[in-house]
Amino acid sequence: MKRSFSRLMVYILGMLSFLLVFAGILSGCSQEPVKKADAAAVNGTEVTLVIGAYSIAKDALADILPKFQQQWKAKTGQTVKFQQSYEASGTQARAIIGGFEADVTLLAMEGDVDKLVKAGLVGKQWRNAPDQGMITRSIVVLGTREGNPLGIHDFADLTKPGVKVLYPNPQTSGGAQWDINAIYGAGLKLSEKQGTKDPAYAKAFLEKVHRNVESLDKSGRASMAAFEYGVGDVVVTYENELLARIKQGKKYDVVIPEYTIKIENPAVVVDKYADQHGTRKVAEAFVEFLRGKEAQTVFADYGFRPVNDEVFQANASRFEVPSGQFDISYLGGWDEVRKTLYSKKGVWYQVLAGL
Repeated sequence: MKRSFSRLMVYILGMLSFLLVFAGILSGCSQEPVKKADAAAVNGTEVTLVIGAYSIAKDALADILPKFQQQWKAKTGQTVKFQQSYEASGTQARAIIGGFEADVTLLAMEGDVDKLVKAGLVGKQWRNAPDQGMITRSIVVLGTREGNPLGIHDFADLTKPGVKVLYPNPQTSGGAQWDINAIYGAGLKLSEKQGTKDPAYAKAFLEKVHRNVESLDKSGRASMAAFEYGVGDVVVTYENELLARIKQGKKYDVVIPEYTIKIENPAVVVDKYADQHGTRKVAEAFVEFLRGKEAQTVFADYGFRPVNDEVFQANASRFEVPSGQFDISYLGGWDEVRKTLYSKKGVWYQVLAGL
């Protein structure tokens, strides 16, 4: 009965999340394309910059956008206004491809930017930017209730009977793909301790964790909302997502697994739309601002690991580097991961289907 009630609440939360996201899209995106010939933009006194970002970046950007407005105003005399949309990373990328004319996008993973490249919206050279186009880093961690009542210490503990796990759906969420990559990669690392790197062992490890999953939410933010409401015992998520909530007074424990993946998040100018709108100059300046000390300090305050070396060193004591940390190259790179894990016959879909 308890489990049925829990699933009912997850369904209700999911529907509320969908309605809120839908309302946000309607308010943030015009039914007609954003027009280039805006009078204020033409006469140079005002420019509108359209931002399409993945949901977890929303809180940090709320502090960063006004800082950029002040800098740009002082530098050029021009007032920047923002239109903003926040969605799960994969959903946001599909919206931009489908006609949401974002000038700049911040996404959870480089694969979602590559989708924009294939659609002819972003240039192939986007990785030539500093830090290969990345603006923040993080790691996949485990969030537990205050005091860690179930004694969760690693991904292996998520396989225990009765442990209720939350993570989002990798079909819609870039953050979820990082979560699955972390669990699968941890399985590979564990198999190496027993002999050789064994994909079959890693798949079985992922299957055991997935059996305990309470719900697959649309985004990392939706999973956290469910966890805050009381659903589940453990949430698999970005480190920064938990640290930001703890800063707000939430009572959670952060568990850093021995083997977990380094997350890297890109930001790019959407070339086609920025050129159409005449906003390239301000769009490029905004992305550059995101890499600068002021914005990187804000990102660090919200629990992101800065790409700016000076800011990272200033915050190094806050960010433990796990002994078994690996990056996407350990899994063969994103092309290999998409083929191995997320293709129609990939590991993730086999796990879902119980194959």
